[in-house]
Amino acid sequence: MQSKFQANCHPMLLGSLPLEDHSTAADLVFEHTPAIPSWVQLPVRRQELMVPQFMPGLPGLKTEEYKMFIDTSASDYDDQLLVFYEEYMAVMEGTANLNQTRFVLDDATATGFGTLLERLNKSHRTPVALKGQVTGPVTFCTGVQDENKNAIFYNDQLRDAAVKLLALKAAWQARMLSAYACPVIIFCDEPALAGYATSEFISISRDDIMACLDEVISAIHSEGGLAGVHVCANTDWSLVLESAMDIVNFDAYSYFDRFILYPDQIKNFVDSGKILAWGIVPTGNVEDIEKESGESLLGQWIDKARVIEELGIARSTIFAQSLITPSCGAGSLPLEPANKVLRLTREISDQLRLTYA
Repeated sequence: MQSKFQANCHPMLLGSLPLEDHSTAADLVFEHTPAIPSWVQLPVRRQELMVPQFMPGLPGLKTEEYKMFIDTSASDYDDQLLVFYEEYMAVMEGTANLNQTRFVLDDATATGFGTLLERLNKSHRTPVALKGQVTGPVTFCTGVQDENKNAIFYNDQLRDAAVKLLALKAAWQARMLSAYACPVIIFCDEPALAGYATSEFISISRDDIMACLDEVISAIHSEGGLAGVHVCANTDWSLVLESAMDIVNFDAYSYFDRFILYPDQIKNFVDSGKILAWGIVPTGNVEDIEKESGESLLGQWIDKARVIEELGIARSTIFAQSLITPSCGAGSLPLEPANKVLRLTREISDQLRLTYA
């Protein structure tokens, strides 16, 4: 982990906001999370939905009536697959410039990344860190389908190609953001892991999941970045706490009681110098957002941090190795509650930093 990064309860946002304009989204990011700016996904734009956003570059990619899928029956599919692996190997062997490959984020589907770079180029302030993201490999490979509507996770060759695509798209972001002389965080958004060990994913093994995550993490680390993971709701938290992830983001508002069921893994994770990103600001429904205040959520964080402290972790360590985030992206919320989520995230962080910094 990059030792120069100090989390210190700084506020950080998760990917999406309910806006149509990237400039306006960037204004909100730099207003509420100036220490750790991130690029924003705007899901009102169909091409910026979580899975489609990272599909460009996949071999066999086809679009019909706004639906994207992998057509393995196409006459040139095998040729496309071969070209994909040749390009991948050229990047890995250093004979191809990563910036001139399919592994660069497509400006048409990831406009927010370019907007972030534009803002950073105009800024005179060096951030504490910068954040990018990709859709996690499990979520991606269970969300992308072939022509027969089968998830590509169950096609070993396609899954391998997809994970490599995501890994290099993550690495490219880390490389681009590292130009700004501060630590870089690249998150894997993995809502599908909430289904791990359920009947929906009964045939997906822990080893398969770990292998997918490890490949993306390794790519991020190869560019000097920190790797984070966000899981909505609940999961088998040992899965991510025992991975090579540097940062684990969990829904501390609604699922802390499930998260704390893994005390040994949490303690080992924190003792190793890694970071807990507390999703303490609710995004699940408007009613929760309306009823909570900065004061009420701060009290909840303090109470829950005390439970972590009882595992034998000093309060000062918890502060130093924590980030404050919403519980999930705000892209599906109405604009007013989404704005409140951002305000509360910064307000809680500000209060904690006044108290413990």
